Amino acid sequence: MVSTAYQKAMTAAEHHLFQKILDFPLDPPGAVFPFSYKLAWEYQWTNLYTLRAIDEYKKFVFLAVTANHMVSPATPVDRVWHLHLLYTHSYWEDFCGQILGKPLHHIPSLGGRREGKKYQRVYEQTLFTYRQYFGDPPTDIWHPPRLRSESVNFQWVNKRQYWLIPRPLQFCKNLLFS
Repeated sequence: MVSTAYQKAMTAAEHHLFQKILDFPLDPPGAVFPFSYKLAWEYQWTNLYTLRAIDEYKKFVFLAVTANHMVSPATPVDRVWHLHLLYTHSYWEDFCGQILGKPLHHIPSLGGRREGKKYQRVYEQTLFTYRQYFGDPPTDIWHPPRLRSESVNFQWVNKRQYWLIPRPLQFCKNLLFS
């Protein structure tokens, strides 16, 4: 059930849509390795964080469908969206077709300085609209634009084949190697 805090900011139609989005199950019934388990496994998230990221994804989808401007997801929300897109029948037919009533396309950045500035504007507007409906976003999921993890260089690594050893912090590196 949607809390009364949401109901105050939403029209009746928006409330109905948001409730349908919240009620949509991403874990198919009877799946041995369901969506949420794959998501947690792939990103090494706890089960609680995974469920929270899925809830934030559903809030983002609501904003994407109802906002009168382009929206941009937080990194964990984008990761949920990417996995949901791989479940093509669930995403396109069930979720977009039956719940949203229209397609919701994922449009990746073209990269570069101009796109970076555009992203920052869109992301800040997304956070502003988020606050209007849901209050302050959780900072462990919705990072400030300058702290988003896309600025970090990520690489897929097979941890059964390779050891991962973190580099020392910059100040430690200076002490050790100067």
